[in-house]
Amino acid sequence: MWTNMSAIESRKTNIKLEKAVAPAAIEELVVLAVDLGGSHVKMRLSSGSDRRAAVSGPAMSAKEMVQAVKDLTGDWRYDVIGMGYPGPVSNNRPAMEPHNLGGGWQDFDFSAAFGKPVKLVNDAVMQAIGNYKDGNMLFLGLGTGLGSAMIANHVCLPMELAHLPYKKRGTFEDFIGERGLKKYGKKKWRQSVEDIVERLRAALLPHEIVIGGGNAEKLKELPPACRIGENENAFLGGFRLWKDANLSF
Repeated sequence: MWTNMSAIESRKTNIKLEKAVAPAAIEELVVLAVDLGGSHVKMRLSSGSDRRAAVSGPAMSAKEMVQAVKDLTGDWRYDVIGMGYPGPVSNNRPAMEPHNLGGGWQDFDFSAAFGKPVKLVNDAVMQAIGNYKDGNMLFLGLGTGLGSAMIANHVCLPMELAHLPYKKRGTFEDFIGERGLKKYGKKKWRQSVEDIVERLRAALLPHEIVIGGGNAEKLKELPPACRIGENENAFLGGFRLWKDANLSF
């Protein structure tokens, strides 16, 4: 049996940072929320601030993103960071390289790079947390692809529903992601959204479904028991990663 010494040292670093930086009371924490996307990195403070953004794109590395955030927030004071990452997350680090950004992301230690405690989750999870009220909620993000996450009685569950098989040997994402919208047109795209929502409702039994993402506004009508999730709620999700003690992962 062997021990991952790198992981142990990383955990020690995070513990030291939290003891050194974080105030005792949760309500006193000032959180920097970072929403990392394929075209922009957006950020906002829990204490109240304007929204700031840097251009990201397919060449941006993890180190370049950290530097861009530091450059844009040099006049901000914050204790901790809540970040949404466009890909799977494991042990508070990216588990894979993102599709729409540059390299150097997998297993990157953001806490060490920022010198602040960081909580990292999948970007759909952060959106879901920002829109969550109570009970069992399924979040679907309609954008370039299909983001998904579920929160069941305050337990956050990242999901990869995008790649479930669908008709014509395709996947859910093939039909209701950006490719499907361009290929089939708005009418068939909307029909596919409604059909997939009903399939997921029957399988997962959520109390409500929140539909977000840049293409959510293209829906003429929402399926039953659905509501629109505002994209700005991603920042609220970043704040709640630290401030909502009822959430678990």
